[in-house]
Amino acid sequence: MPQEWLRESGGDTIIDIDAIPGARRTEVLGIEPWRGRLKVAVTAQPHGGAANLALLEALAEWIGLKRSELSIESGHSSRRKSVRVSGVRPEAIEGLLEGR
Repeated sequence: MPQEWLRESGGDTIIDIDAIPGARRTEVLGIEPWRGRLKVAVTAQPHGGAANLALLEALAEWIGLKRSELSIESGHSSRRKSVRVSGVRPEAIEGLLEGR
């Protein structure tokens, strides 16, 4: 059963994310228990959309998709974002964390 940070939406999956711009490394850190969001660190600074682009690229690589298959649904200027992943079921993304 999918977690609260994942939800299905019209054949796609929405991932609730807590982004950390300006980090030392770009990586998917796991679930942030207090907020119940997927925590993702990126080295890019949040200027001119650089951190958003780096976030989408990191998630696409982690999931194994093209960057064009992901988009930010909400939170463009916030650390708390919702990202749409096209054509992927929530269970597939949840399984990526279980394999860590």
